[in-house]
Amino acid sequence: MADVTAEQIRDRVRELAAAHDPATTDPVAFLGHRFDAGLAWVHFPEGCGGLGASRALQEVVERELAAAGAVPANPFRNPIGLGMGAPTVAVHGTDEHRARLLRPLWTGEEVWCQLFSEPGAGSDLAGLATRAVREGDDWVVNGQKVWTSFAHKARWAMLLARTDPDLPKHQGLTYFFLDMTLPGVEVRPLRQATGQAEFNEVFLTDVRIPDSMRADEVGKGWAVSNTTLMNERVAIGGAAAPREGGPVKPVAALWRDRPEVRTPGLHDRVVGAWVEAEVARLANERIRQQLAAGRPGPEGSAAKIAFAKINQDTTRLWLELAGEDGLAYDDWTMRRVDLGGSDGGRGPGYYYLRAKGNSIEGGTSEILRGVIADRVLELPREPRTDTKLPWKEIPR
Repeated sequence: MADVTAEQIRDRVRELAAAHDPATTDPVAFLGHRFDAGLAWVHFPEGCGGLGASRALQEVVERELAAAGAVPANPFRNPIGLGMGAPTVAVHGTDEHRARLLRPLWTGEEVWCQLFSEPGAGSDLAGLATRAVREGDDWVVNGQKVWTSFAHKARWAMLLARTDPDLPKHQGLTYFFLDMTLPGVEVRPLRQATGQAEFNEVFLTDVRIPDSMRADEVGKGWAVSNTTLMNERVAIGGAAAPREGGPVKPVAALWRDRPEVRTPGLHDRVVGAWVEAEVARLANERIRQQLAAGRPGPEGSAAKIAFAKINQDTTRLWLELAGEDGLAYDDWTMRRVDLGGSDGGRGPGYYYLRAKGNSIEGGTSEILRGVIADRVLELPREPRTDTKLPWKEIPR
């Protein structure tokens, strides 16, 4: 559909609601019907959950569905798939990939994870060592990945592996869509300071991936991974939030409800936290408007850095305002993270500990500052000695 109008979108939503009553249709089935109607991501191609329309029209879809009584799509049911997997498949996947992968990703029937970081390649992702060797129509993969959210639930993974160690590190990488049920894939939990096992380490031993599940060309993995990472930073740092939402919400509520904590010094800090959160919210609105016009750019890195700092500062303030109550911790028992929900209702101790990871996950704040310096401010790059050497010759 070329030049799709807002009225055409409204008509299509009405047709969907008339054919599949949101009040009586199974939620997963309704998501499937929504995908088939091209109303999952309207900017995606037809047949891939979209209409080839302007991304700005997605807001029309959400408003009309809400008016029809449909439950909003829950971003927590498959956060990595929705935030990073779908855009990567849409841009770099084949027609067969899009036809096979996007619908169950959208409905949440097939969860996704991201196999990028390794014990020796976190911030320097291009230095990764997981190897994929071509054998006929397959690639045999061996290596270890770490800090993998939802790997214990995932059916599919975005895998970045080294296919040519004789090339410089950024050039010898290839990107695959990995079926996590294949033989040789082992997932182990990693317990965090919060007591949760939110992340995993994943061991790949002689895993055979069909070449048909390769994204883009051999050796183009770094370019594909940048599509994933740019979308990841927007998904983490650029999420929509109402005024006084997110981490500043419990701080403001505690300040209002507990007069005894209102000291002059803390007043300035609470107001400062509220202002920073509001500035970040408005900046994220602008980023989403830019997204409506195209793919995410380096601005998402700034949103991710701001999110990490605000979340850490605000949870520290919340813990301080709560006084001795903030020292009590909810649950030290190791728990797996479930999909479809959040840890809303946990105390400040949990959020204070969990926020420590915000400046690491999705790209460390130090690396993202380098991205901003290079691609936004256009400052001179730092000298590097390892970008032109063959990967196998780089000391490790």
